[in-house]
Amino acid sequence: MIPRLARPFDVTIRPPGSKSITNRALLLAALAEGESVLRGALVDAEDARVMIRALEQLGASIVVEQSADDAALGNATLRVTGVGGRWKPREREPVLDLHNAGTATRFLTAAALVNDPAAGPVTIDGNARMRERPIGELVDVLRVLGARVEYVARVGFPPVRVYPIGADRRREVVLGRTSSGQFVSALLMIAPMLPGVGGVGGLAVRLPEPPTSEPYVRMTLRLLERVGVRTDGSAAGSSSAWTTATTWRFERQPIKRFDVAIEPDFSGAVPFWCAAAMVPGASCAIDAGEGFEGPSLQGDAQFLEHVLGEFFGAEWAWEDGGRLWRCRGVGEAGGIVPPSLPIGLGDVPDTAMAAAVMACFASGSPGNAEGVTTLAGLRTLRVKETDRLAALQAELSKIGAGVEVVATAGDEALQITPPRDLSASPVCLPASVAPPPVVEFETYDDHRMAMALALIGLRRGNVVVRDPGCVRKTYSAYWRDFARLYGLA
Repeated sequence: MIPRLARPFDVTIRPPGSKSITNRALLLAALAEGESVLRGALVDAEDARVMIRALEQLGASIVVEQSADDAALGNATLRVTGVGGRWKPREREPVLDLHNAGTATRFLTAAALVNDPAAGPVTIDGNARMRERPIGELVDVLRVLGARVEYVARVGFPPVRVYPIGADRRREVVLGRTSSGQFVSALLMIAPMLPGVGGVGGLAVRLPEPPTSEPYVRMTLRLLERVGVRTDGSAAGSSSAWTTATTWRFERQPIKRFDVAIEPDFSGAVPFWCAAAMVPGASCAIDAGEGFEGPSLQGDAQFLEHVLGEFFGAEWAWEDGGRLWRCRGVGEAGGIVPPSLPIGLGDVPDTAMAAAVMACFASGSPGNAEGVTTLAGLRTLRVKETDRLAALQAELSKIGAGVEVVATAGDEALQITPPRDLSASPVCLPASVAPPPVVEFETYDDHRMAMALALIGLRRGNVVVRDPGCVRKTYSAYWRDFARLYGLA
């Protein structure tokens, strides 16, 4: 049971290493020559463990070194001995069970192309939910490239069987605006490994328009650049807007061994920043660690400034030379002023759940008496760990919020009308005031839903989050850190 806060908090939180960066760096290290070192990598999470097991099946050697401090965060130093550009599976025709790890599934579907031909095909599979998450767009592109990819059961969905690609293949592919930026990242990371006639391999990847979840594609490009992969494009390190037509050309080249530090997971930081923004007088700083060298590779790091600061009016600051990323709650009564414009979250869709919860506590404003908040660019939420649009509708309605899914031009948005009793109530009620009825939230085996719905307890109390252990997908220590908002850890 999550009770109502009795007083504001002032905490510093250190999230575990970024899942998105860890899995990208793991794949590149497994394909590299020699031993690469990943410091501060996420290991105490289902998605990371799934990726590590799969890469070991494909022939990489991964040694986990974990200090007491690392263990408390769920991190470790990983020493990865790579395969030198071509997988060497420990068994013929390996089957990779990737559970519900979307990143690993998309990345390894493409990476299976560089398997040893003598080992036969690689089968990419997962749990029941993963078998409902579409992968047809990526398979279509791999087939255009010249790959042989077969659906084992249902067309358009895992499991898929991927055969090693030959040297006689296309040298350029064009990707439209896909349903997942992970499809683009998957191709970019194998581009330097692909064979070609006469030893001339590599790949050119052309995007005629900005990709879905653009910051995640930039993360991939910047990480490739950081580990020494050469491309003739300059967008890898650019922070400017995406051009209308962009092509990256990768010559065939080995990835040399590398040493990288993994920054903390800013996706996991978002609920804690939202917690501070929801509670006047509260403060939460996210500790990026001594080794952090900005700017962040993660798009979700933008949430503090560009969503909480610009749209919801929270106070934010970078402190201690950029190591601490702080958010403070403002106001006296705790009313959150609803944004006057739609908030576009298409580039940072993993933040939408926490933003939707914040919107449930918005007060009315001139021209917006009901306090309606619109969160736009959310079409990709349909194919995440669960259908997050439907899940938010179902769960937020339990506290009286109005949640409407609105179709926009080629996309979807959420319009959230807060329940009167939440937006109008003070933040910290006296003990003499009767608590509201108990509400139980389903989480749909979705870590982001669990993390976000817990925030309702801060202001409302009497909240039960069912299957709280689903946070182990990316942030096993989440509830320990959440308890610190109550002074309990």
